[in-house]
Amino acid sequence: MTNDGPAPKRSPRFHGRVENSGRLCDAEGCFGDGEFRAPNTDGRRPGFDGPGDWRWYCLDHIRAFNGGYNFFAGMTTDEIEAAQRPLAGWERETRAFSATPAGTPKWADFVDPLDAIGAKFAARMPRARADGRALSDTDRRALKTLELDVDSDRRALRARYAELVRRYHPDRNGGDRSHETALQAVITAYTHLKGAAAFA
Repeated sequence: MTNDGPAPKRSPRFHGRVENSGRLCDAEGCFGDGEFRAPNTDGRRPGFDGPGDWRWYCLDHIRAFNGGYNFFAGMTTDEIEAAQRPLAGWERETRAFSATPAGTPKWADFVDPLDAIGAKFAARMPRARADGRALSDTDRRALKTLELDVDSDRRALRARYAELVRRYHPDRNGGDRSHETALQAVITAYTHLKGAAAFA
């Protein structure tokens, strides 16, 4: 029985495969597709000055290459020891931790890499109220609905509620009921916040 349908697609399960690149395998005498990139051991190695030179291999030849590849070839003893240190590479800044006007932390400011990661996410934490009263996630969503700052008090809350009700109520819009969803969201947010501990 013959199958006249399209050829089955090869599995994409191999990490690093670049399909349909149009390259041929660089192994001598091989006419397979060059879908896997490997450093050119005779050329410039990847490093600070750029990505280096690459060769492209088919699956069988990349497996053979990986089996015999020595990352440390050509390095001095000191360079090998430096590359094998537990924190090797942490001193180098990445884009996410580069110095910026926004004050993003730099790797060099921390001894422990986990402290640097924690500091990055601490900068994204929501701002606390000046009076120290805690806000729940629901409180913060309600404040966002009312377009209020986290330090707003009960008076600001009532004033903003009155303003938004006037804006969205059908009686103020010639009977137009297209803002009813927004009005309901404002009422729900205000009802929640006026009973919240932060606004007691």
